[in-house]
Amino acid sequence: MMSAQHGISRGSDFSRTLKRGVRVSTRDLVVSIAVVPLVWPDPSGRRAQVAMSGGPWLGLIVSRSVGPAVVRHRVARRLRAAFREVSGRVPAAESFVVVRALPGAAHRSSDELADQLREVMGRKRVRELAVRSARIDAVAGGVSA
Repeated sequence: MMSAQHGISRGSDFSRTLKRGVRVSTRDLVVSIAVVPLVWPDPSGRRAQVAMSGGPWLGLIVSRSVGPAVVRHRVARRLRAAFREVSGRVPAAESFVVVRALPGAAHRSSDELADQLREVMGRKRVRELAVRSARIDAVAGGVSA
């Protein structure tokens, strides 16, 4: 089971990831991924001093359009299970991933959702995000050394 510390719970983190992250769509999911060094600290500097390690972090958006509460909770459980399977493919360990379930997700198994997440992690835009974050980490490491 994914620990609670790896869940996105702050609205500001959701918003930042959705606004500034790379967005990729599949048949049943819309996934936004933001690498922490690219978008943090926020302009006010409040998040700059927060120790962040051990990601990636997952946030789920499963709206009423997916179905009634029982179905939404089932979809959320399946998405968490699918994310556990593919979390090693997230472009950078220090990433926030927000997954928005579309209505078709209600009819998909955990394996099918995991396949869609694997597809997302293999897309060119996501791979480029990994390359950019590696470059920024290398520059940041060179500056502080």
